[in-house]
Amino acid sequence: MQKPVYSSEDEQLLMSYIWSPQIADNPEAFVLYAFPWGQANTPLEKFSGPRHWQRKVLRRIADHICDNKGQLDPSALREAVASGRGIGKSALVSWLIMWMLSTRIGSTVIVSANSENQLRSVTWGELTKWCIMAINSHWWEPSATKLVPAAWLTTLVERDLKKGTRYWAAEGKLWSEENPDSYAGVHNHDGMMVIFDEASGIPDGIWSVASGFFTESIADRYWLAFSNPRRNSGYFYDCFHEKSDYWGTTQIDARTVEDVDKMIYEQIIAEYGEDSYEARVEVYGDFPSMGDDQYISVSSVELASQRPRYNDFNDPVIMGIDPGKGNPDPCSIAIRRGRDITDLFDIFEDDSVQLLDKLINKIEQFNPEYIVIDEGGLGWGIVGHLKKLKYRVTPINSAWTSKNPIVFGNKRAEIWGATKAFIKYGSIPNDKKLKKDFVSPKRLSNGKGALMIESKKEMRARGIKSTDKADAVGLTLMINVSSHDKEIREKKQRHRQYSHNVAISWMSA
Repeated sequence: MQKPVYSSEDEQLLMSYIWSPQIADNPEAFVLYAFPWGQANTPLEKFSGPRHWQRKVLRRIADHICDNKGQLDPSALREAVASGRGIGKSALVSWLIMWMLSTRIGSTVIVSANSENQLRSVTWGELTKWCIMAINSHWWEPSATKLVPAAWLTTLVERDLKKGTRYWAAEGKLWSEENPDSYAGVHNHDGMMVIFDEASGIPDGIWSVASGFFTESIADRYWLAFSNPRRNSGYFYDCFHEKSDYWGTTQIDARTVEDVDKMIYEQIIAEYGEDSYEARVEVYGDFPSMGDDQYISVSSVELASQRPRYNDFNDPVIMGIDPGKGNPDPCSIAIRRGRDITDLFDIFEDDSVQLLDKLINKIEQFNPEYIVIDEGGLGWGIVGHLKKLKYRVTPINSAWTSKNPIVFGNKRAEIWGATKAFIKYGSIPNDKKLKKDFVSPKRLSNGKGALMIESKKEMRARGIKSTDKADAVGLTLMINVSSHDKEIREKKQRHRQYSHNVAISWMSA
């Protein structure tokens, strides 16, 4: 369908239709009209319209508008939606922005997310995509974090409708937890909409300031919050609990949503368990239970410490080194062979030369086939010295990008993900400090569903000591033993067995 052209009869018909009550006061009707549902050679060719849960939210807004008609003291709409991942939240956010700006001339939309990356890459990227597809796309000029009306449209509105257009825009607004008052903004009598995307990660202070956008007693006031329910505290959590009298709430199990890959959700449940944090948050749309921000459970660590050694003698010896920062944080060393953590050591040494000397003694003692070192801090210098001495060293930096950014937000999260998987089947020493290290960090999120693990700085802020031993264990899991290495080990094993048999035969002769 060819887009109408400004100043033509078609353009006048388009405006009159979008601004008519049957479209303007019915967001679902606007969405069905504005986008090319089912039209050939468009991205929506195979789609007939919004999903059921999206339609319900759109209809609640229409009901609210109807209820406000003729009211001397109209109410503001507050809606919070908690759901599993991948159900189309960002698409709905885009439709709401387009509806508000298109039908409430002069209105303002403020959009915030739990991070700048989420706002720019995900939320605004999705909005731009839907804006391009809209039947009135030529009304708008999108930029990195703004959507404003085209110059010809503002000229028309100001000239013919005698209406100001200074605040007519959608803005992606960043926030500062240290200075929440900087989030405060305009009051607009033409209409105000605030949208929080991935709202679970937005601090309480920002919610408090955002409420100030709605102090004007006007009909068009809308506050909508969408998120995976990642935290069992905070304002988004309170929307569904102690503040539920002030918010309309919806919780959505992702498996009930049409046109999603349900196998993804079944895999999450199968991998992590029906009652796991991952299943509740990513699939069921439920808030985690108290304590579920603990990434590795105490019970799984206890089982690993009680598990007998597997004695995988054919597997290589891998040494993980977490250099620490000297006293009180030691340099921790872990030795892994197959499924066993066989040895743990701490070296308390502030002098870098003495530390390197002691590390070399340990390397010579255990003769590892692989050495993995955290290159942060003191580690960078140690890596350089060991490489000069021709040791086979693999440096790792926890700030690196992970191999699978969709699952792990950075390398630190990937290391801890591998550690959690190892704990399920591996054998570890019954070491009190090691066991405490494993259960200390909390899980976080990068706002896009990828796992993040609490940093050491964040842990120190709540009185938790550095998890040096667990970090050393995790480093040993960053080596993928190649099939070539396996063949070499098997040949060595066969040679040892042959030599043993020859010796026995000779002694028996």
